[in-house]
This record gives sequence, structure tokens and C-alpha cells, in this order.
Amino acid sequence: MVLPTVLLRIAVRWLLSCYTAAKKLRNYGFLLYKSPAAVARSQQSPAAAYPGVDKCPLQGRAGQTVVFDVENTLLRSPSLFPFFMLVAFEGGSVLRAFLLLLCYPLVWAFTRCGAARGSQMGLCLMAFVTFCGLRKRDAETAARAVLPKFFLEDLHLHAYEAVMSAGRKVAVTTLPRVMVEWFLREYLGVDDIVSADLDLFAGGGRFTGLFSTNNAVKKSRVVKELVGGDAKPDLGLAGGSDPDDHLFLSLCKEAYVVTKEVSTKVGTSSAAARVVPRKRYPKPLVFHDGRLAFLPSPSATLALFLWLPFSVLLSIIRIVTAMAAPSGLAIFLGACIGNHLRVNGLHLTDNRYVPQRGGGEESHGTQASDEGGRSRRQRGVLYVCNHRTLLDPVVLSISLGKPLTAVTYSLSKVSEILSPISTVRLCRDRERDGATMHRLLGEGDLAVCPEGTTCREPYLLRFSPLFAELTDEIAPVGMESEVTMFYGTTAGGYKWMDPFFFLMNPRTMYRLHFLGRVPREATCASGRSSRDVANDMQRRLADKMGFECTTLTRRDKYLVLAGNDGVVVPPVPSPSVVPVVVPPASAHVSADGGGGGGSSSTSEGGGWQRH
Repeated sequence: MVLPTVLLRIAVRWLLSCYTAAKKLRNYGFLLYKSPAAVARSQQSPAAAYPGVDKCPLQGRAGQTVVFDVENTLLRSPSLFPFFMLVAFEGGSVLRAFLLLLCYPLVWAFTRCGAARGSQMGLCLMAFVTFCGLRKRDAETAARAVLPKFFLEDLHLHAYEAVMSAGRKVAVTTLPRVMVEWFLREYLGVDDIVSADLDLFAGGGRFTGLFSTNNAVKKSRVVKELVGGDAKPDLGLAGGSDPDDHLFLSLCKEAYVVTKEVSTKVGTSSAAARVVPRKRYPKPLVFHDGRLAFLPSPSATLALFLWLPFSVLLSIIRIVTAMAAPSGLAIFLGACIGNHLRVNGLHLTDNRYVPQRGGGEESHGTQASDEGGRSRRQRGVLYVCNHRTLLDPVVLSISLGKPLTAVTYSLSKVSEILSPISTVRLCRDRERDGATMHRLLGEGDLAVCPEGTTCREPYLLRFSPLFAELTDEIAPVGMESEVTMFYGTTAGGYKWMDPFFFLMNPRTMYRLHFLGRVPREATCASGRSSRDVANDMQRRLADKMGFECTTLTRRDKYLVLAGNDGVVVPPVPSPSVVPVVVPPASAHVSADGGGGGGSSSTSEGGGWQRH
């Protein structure tokens, strides 16, 4: 009986909403279009009565209280549609995202014809399409792993500075609490959040898509309830578009208005001046998840769905090209179909790329002679790379113009079959992994990613020291990748689709920085510890690419993005596997480490440090 009751509530609410919308469209349909002059006149009163937020002094507010409107003050985007689309696409499915896109014309009509009431109806429609039937766990994951990146990139600089200058922060928003609470508390340190909750079905695992209370929050009422009595908040920030803004601002000791007319003009210097730079973020954005690499506005989302059919075909063509064509031809054909490759630090010798040794020597052969002139086989070169995508070893092999072997912990069967180079699985047993990598170096060149997992942002995770104990023929290689539409990595999605998503981008870019062979005195052969060598490799790569070193690990990443430690059970369990205990990111670590690219890598310092 519970499900029919909920469905009846949904039907009644939507019938009432449609009836109200029909009345407004009938009576005011000819006013759907408002001239720019009329819009300016309708928004003049608060802006004319109060100064802009850029005039707000920031000093001496540590003991003060600020009340602000999230969507009309803190965020620069004029629409909330992109954030609902992110939840629908990343937490739901492509079908749910497509349905939300189809509903946008109705959302736009509600917003244009009904002022505050119409905006509320449009918000309810987007919330219903996005959350109806969506698992609570998926919505919370999207809010924790996907939305913070886009919220940070959409922050209004002056409003952000004013909010962060206050000691106590009170946020008022019409967005569902599940979308904004984690970001506001973890990144901005907000003390109180006033927002509406979404109803759950009887089991408590899925949303109904309906607000449990009226989502039209009155800021003036919030001030009276939270501050209490005749007291006034020290600082109030509003956008000026809400009819309640004037009353709300009049209740604050100091009031400032945030206007969006200039900041929404993309590409202008004024808009760029209102973007919060990465170095000003309240905490470093090291990890984030999700497939979309852009803010999905209505027009951008439409372009996404128009591109999807062509992108699937393009990814197949790119995969076939990489598998079938020789390396030189693959680079040329890849550039013709949008896969661009830039290589620094290599020179061409004997029709193949050869890394330059630190001292300027040129040395790369499979045969060498001892003092008596006898021929002996040299061990292979160990290429130490930071990890951007699953395609890093493939791109490295194409750049070198020769095959090599890559070691990995978890690789899907699909990726293993499609890989044009040899791949070998590790099992997170230090001794067995070390023996495996030592044997592979005796057979040829080897590529290893000591971070143990991918990182999208300009940071380097902690390096495992195991690789430093295997050989003194080490060549660090810095990897940088750029995408325009899709990310080719995921922590909570289908990993076998990672290379497909990367190759579905209209344009991709890989930059490889070869630092040359490491001098012998910088390796373990000179008596240095493996931990010191690993830290040195991390610093060398960070300095070359302008990245920042961290002590974060694979475990830290998966705890943030997926809620687990990221350990994949090996296909053949072994009783000799030694469990690895990873200390907190801020702790100093002993010289012992885990597997070749595992989560027990080492680096000095706590959390993260700048270079």
C-alpha cells in the first residue's frame, strides 16, 4: 500500500502544478519574453540600494556571522540545470540525463513566466527527473566525488572571499540538501545549512523526487529564526533577483549585492577576474570522479548527445589504428583523427627514439661487451611514470618506437585483450612482485607507475619505493593528458570503459617529458635508500611538469571517491600475501613499501606540499 500512496501523492502534486502553470501561461503567455530593459528595471531596486560585494571589507570579521544565498551569491552560473545534469548523468544514467535535457524547455518556460513561483516549479521539475528512483547512495557519491570540482570552478571570487572572512557561516539554498551539504561543510566550513530535503521511499534507499517541505526558503525568515530576537547578522549577501532579498538585506547590519551580468559573459577579462584561482581553493582539489570534463549547460549537453554516436565510432577507429599501425604511422594517423602527442627530451637514433642519459651519453642497446670482448645481454630500462590514464604505457611505447612491458594491479579483460603491448599483473605481495619485475627487466624494458592509481589534477601521489630496488637503469617520464569532453578514468564506474571514454573525446592531447637516465649516484647503487630514490623521482617529475608532490595514496583516493580502500582481490589468492597497512596521509612513513605501484608508497612531508 505504500507505493500506491506515494504515486498518488506524486500525481496530485503534478496535477496542481500543471494547473497553475496553465493558468499563468494563459494569462501571461504574451509576457514570456521580457526585454533587457524590463529585466534591468525589475532587478534595480536591491542593486541600487546596496553596494556590490567587491566593496565588502574583509578584515576583522573572524567573530562575525554571514548569511548568504548559495545559488544567487556564491555560484556564478545563472542556472542550476548543469548541477542537476551532473547528478543525473554521473549518479543516474545516460537515459536519465537525456530525459532531463528533454524537460529543459518546460523548465525554461516556468522560469520565464512565473518569476519566483515559476523558478520554484522549474526546480521541482528538475529535482523530480533527477532523483525519482535514484539510489541515495549514488546521489551521495555524486555529491562527494563529482560536484565539488564544478562548485569550486563556479565560485564567485568576491562573494567567496566575503564568506570565508566570517567566523560563522549560514548558507541558504533551494537546492536539495543531498547535493550541497558535503561541499559546503567540507570545503567552506559552513556551520548551518538551510535547505529542503527530498522524500525517500519506504525502504529508505531511493528518492521519490519530491521535496519533503516547501523548497522556497525565505531568507528573511531564516535570519529571524537562526539569529533570534532583535539581533541582526553582521553580514548579508544576496543576488537581488529574489523578491525576498530586499527584506532580507534590510535585516543585516551590513549588506552587499552580487550581480551576475558581467560574470556570466564567458571569455571577458571581467569574468576571468571573478573566477577563484586554484591556489585560492580552501583545500586542494586532488581527487574527483565522474566522466564529464565540462560543466553541462543546456547547450553543452545537447552537443554531448549529438556527439555520442560519432564518438563511439571514432573510439573504435582510434583503437584499431593504435593496434595495427607501426608506431611512426600511428603517431601520424592519430594526429589526423584528433589524438595529439608532444614529446620532449628525446632524439632520433637508429630510426627509433632513445632517451638521453643524465650525463649526455647515448646508451640503449640490448648487447654489450665485457673487458674480454665477450657479448653479454644488458638488462632493460625501467621507465618510471606518473599515472594519468590507462593508456600511459601504450603512449610511452609509441613514443619510444619499440615494445615494452607494463605492470599493473587491476586490468579488465577487455583492456588486456585490446592492449597493443604486453601487460603483467601484480599481486600486492612485495617479494613476489619484486621477483616478477626483476625477471621482466631481464627480458626487456619495463614501464611502471609507482603512484599505483591515476590522478587527474596537477598533483603527484606518493611513490612506492620498490622500483628503486630493482635496477639502477631508471628513466623517469612525466605524463600529461588533456581531454575536452570525457575523462578516461573512474573510481566508481566501469573501468573497462576507461580507454573508450578517453578515445571518445573530439580531441585528446598527451605530453611526455623524458628526463633522461638517472645518474648512478642518484640510485640505490650509490647506497641511497629506496625511499630517498622514490622521493627524488617524485620531486624531479613534479618540478619538470609544475605539479605538486603529495603523500596521498591509492587508499586515500578510493576512500574519498568510492568509500572503500581500492584494493582489488587478485584472481588467484595466495597464502603468502602480506597485508599492507597504509598510514594516514599526514604521517611519516618508514622505508618499507608495498608493491610496485601500490598504496604503500612513500614520500616525506604531510598531506601535500608545493614545489
